Formats: sequence, C-alpha cells, structure tokens
Amino acid sequence: MLYCVEMQVNIPDSLEPSRVEAIKSAEKARAIELQKAGKWPHLWRVVGKYSNISILDVESNDELHQLLSSLPLFPYMTIQVTPLARHPSAI
Repeated sequence: MLYCVEMQVNIPDSLEPSRVEAIKSAEKARAIELQKAGKWPHLWRVVGKYSNISILDVESNDELHQLLSSLPLFPYMTIQVTPLARHPSAI
C-alpha cells in the first residue's frame, strides 16, 4: 500500500542543541535504512520549511504507524497521511 506522508518537524527551542543533533543523526540513519529496505521509496524536502513529503510503501496501516513511530523525530512531528490508489489514466 502506498501512502503520501507529509511530516512537519517542530523541535522545541528548549531542547539542548547536542540532543537535537543526536536525534537528527539517528533520524538520518533510520531514514536511510528504510529507504534501502524499499519502505520509503520517495523523500522530498519542502522548500522553506523543516518538512518533507514522502511516499511510503508498506503492507498495512499498522506497519505505517510502526514505521512512523520508529522515527527518532516522531515526538516532534505533525504528520498528515493520505492513502494512495493507482489512477486509471496512469501509464
């Protein structure tokens, strides 16, 4: 199942800078791992925002939730999920 997922990151200013850098490093490693596994085939930055739009390819809603909640930045994200279906005119 394909999902379009928009993730807006909102890290609080009160978080210690060294902690923020550690979380960002862990987030990058997890994103690369999921991309290599084929679960995260598309990842785009939204210009001018600390945000991305991604296409995720998972087997179920439960797997999507597990994947998203495994992201180190998850506690600091606002996430919007849109399930996708193949368009009849797509080639």
